Formats: sequence, C-alpha cells, structure tokens
Amino acid sequence: MKNLALFDLDHTLLPIDSDYEWGQFLVRIKAVDADEYKRRNDDFFAQYQAGVLDPVEYLEFALGTLARFPRHELEAMYAQYMAEVIEPAIRPAARALVQRHLDAGDLVAIITATNHYITAPIAQAFGVEHHIAAMPEYDAAGNLTGKLAGTPTSGPGKVTHMHAWLEGLGRPFASFERSHFYSDSHNDLPLLSVVSHPVATNPSSALAQHAHANGWPQLHLFND
Repeated sequence: MKNLALFDLDHTLLPIDSDYEWGQFLVRIKAVDADEYKRRNDDFFAQYQAGVLDPVEYLEFALGTLARFPRHELEAMYAQYMAEVIEPAIRPAARALVQRHLDAGDLVAIITATNHYITAPIAQAFGVEHHIAAMPEYDAAGNLTGKLAGTPTSGPGKVTHMHAWLEGLGRPFASFERSHFYSDSHNDLPLLSVVSHPVATNPSSALAQHAHANGWPQLHLFND
C-alpha cells in the first residue's frame, strides 16, 4: 500500500448528516420527546455549521441519548434507521469513489467526528474496514454509559487520531507516497492541510473559497 485515502463521512460520502438524521429519526418514531430533542439537535447542528460546536458537549448529548435505551431496543431501532435512512442515501458516485481507492490497493479509512456507534455500520456498508470515530464509553456489561471515551475526532483531533491509528498499524504517515483526504467542511482544514492531495468534496462555501484560493480540486458527488 503506497497510498493513503481518507474520507470524511457526513456530506462527503453521504448527502446527509448521519448524526443529525439519527436524532430526526428518534423524533419521528417517538422514541424521544420531540420538541425538546429537536430543539437541542437543531441548535447543535447550527453550531456545527457555524464552526463553533463544542465537540465534547455535543458527543455527550448524543451518547447520552443512546444510553437511554436497552441494548436490544437500541439495536432494533438502529437497524430500522439503516434501512430507512442510511441505505437509501448511499449514492453510486460515493460508492464508486471509495471503491476506486480500494481497487488501487490504497489504505482506506473513514474518519468522522460522529460517534462510532452510529457510523461503524455505515463504514461497513461502504466496504471500508478502517474507521476512526469518536468512541463511546461502555460499562463492564457492554452497555453505553453516555460518556465519551478519549478525545473527539473533530478538527485537529482528526490529525491526532489519524497518526495514532497509522502508528498502531506500523505505517507512519510519512511512509505513504501520496495521501488523500476528501471532506466537505472547513472544520476539517487541519487534516486537509496535512495530506498531499486534499479534495474539497461537496464543499461548504467556506471550504470552497479556501480550496479555490489554494488550488485544491473540488469534487461534487451529489449534483442531483
């Protein structure tokens, strides 16, 4: 594996935000108090879009919601969410982009600020083995506690977690001839600025401006 290919998830490989849509799904199936949950979910999403989100505060809100449910109930709801929300949102163009790097023999990973419980099955749906995400804390019985284990995987945290993951594989970042990172968000500028081949993918206006100024390619997967 001479090359490294990293992908953000929400609004990059998916045309939706998987964490936000999980919250909307819980409201829709009446698993949470609709008014209160929607208000907080919408507030956090607006903070994310503005680049002012406190990642720990948001993650512990999201993980606290997951921890409310018995494991069997949570898994049943999540299976429904995958079938109704995520699988219809996975577009052929996104699958083809990931598959191109897999077929080339690149080391491929999805690296996302969204928590691991929500995103691990989505990475599997894309056929990606390596998945870096915010890790929930589990108790001795394997139940979610509602707390974050370790540090967030957002902003500069993506760079830190990427290096730790690669070192664990015995493949330090400097060993790759080329490194790609696909992202839609200006929140990912720390990692986009580290790789040799940053690609602004379905970029926000802020990232599109930065990409244009720096001569980075822009890719639009969801023009429909």
